[in-house]
Parts: sequence; structure tokens; C-alpha cells
Amino acid sequence: MLKKVTIHKLFALATAGILLVACNDDPNARGWQYMPDMYDGPALEAYSPTHLFADSTSARKPVEGTIPRGFMTYVDYGADAAGYDSAKAHLEMPSSIMADEKTMNEAKELYDIFCVHCHGDKGMGQGILVKNEKFLGVPSYGDRDINYGSIFHVVTYGKGVMGSHATQVTPEERWKLALYVMKLKEDMSAPAEEEESTTES
Repeated sequence: MLKKVTIHKLFALATAGILLVACNDDPNARGWQYMPDMYDGPALEAYSPTHLFADSTSARKPVEGTIPRGFMTYVDYGADAAGYDSAKAHLEMPSSIMADEKTMNEAKELYDIFCVHCHGDKGMGQGILVKNEKFLGVPSYGDRDINYGSIFHVVTYGKGVMGSHATQVTPEERWKLALYVMKLKEDMSAPAEEEESTTES
């Protein structure tokens, strides 16, 4: 009986001792860790030297040939004038982009986010930044000889004071913007065509 009581006392003392050792004033302390490698991984500072790799660089490059998801190659359509001319002559609207109501609503939403502040809601180059003289010389779409390919190229690379929007809008969204810009251009030319037909009759 005495032996059993002694065992229980020893167990209670050991448990109390473990609990006391586990207490710590540091609120961030994790206590005892069963697998410390799982909790404390070798955090590396970006671009700092490290002994883990032969070239001592911690930031690893992607595997050769890796491309981002949704990436579109522009090998034939560079950022220069020749690339613009090539895009204007050869780039065509993908068959997957349909000018239906849903797509046009999405295109208008994109236009209102990325374009309207300079080009204006009608595409006449009279956005709020132009009216406040933050940017000048933004042309009206009605005065420009543009098509889907040239619009896609400009959104991708920028032109004049307009910077590239390739990081903000995906290739699919750029085509939707091209759809909407061409719609604005057509809306501008429609009244003139109606006036001509009225004069002839």
C-alpha cells in the first residue's frame, strides 16, 4: 500500500515539475517542441547570401522555359513602332471573346477602372485628368486609325505618355478593352454617318 502511495506522489511531483518547467514569461515561447524543424524552418532573407546553394543566392530563379499562367508571347509584336505596326496588321480578336452583353458589361467595367480618367467616358480624350491638365494631348478614338490589334498592343506596352497596363490587366481583359474602345469609336462615327445619309436624301 505504501509503495502504491509513493508511486502516486512521485508521479504527482513529476507532473507538477513538468508543468512548472513549461511555464515561461515570454508570451511568444512555444515551450517544448516535439519536432523543432517543423516549427522553426530556415527562414531566408530574399537575395541574401546563403550556404544552402552553390551560387550562394537565396532567391531561386524559375526553371528554364517557365512561363506565367495565361502568358501570351509577344515575340512578333515588340514594344517598338515595328511591333505596333505588326500587331495592327496581324493581331486579331480571339474567337473566344464574344461581343455579347455580359462581355461588354465586363469591358465597360474595365474601361471605367483603367481608362476613363484619361480618355473620358465617351473616348474623346477628355477624362478628369485631362480636364485638370495633369495630362495633355490625349487623342479622341474617333480621330485615330486603330483596330483591335493596335489597341491590344498599346494596352500591353503603352504609347506616348500612356504606360503599359500589362501588369494590371490580363490578355483576355485587354481584348475586352479593345472591344469596348472600338465600340466607342463606332459610336462617334455613327452620328456623322446618319447626318450624311440625311443630307443625301
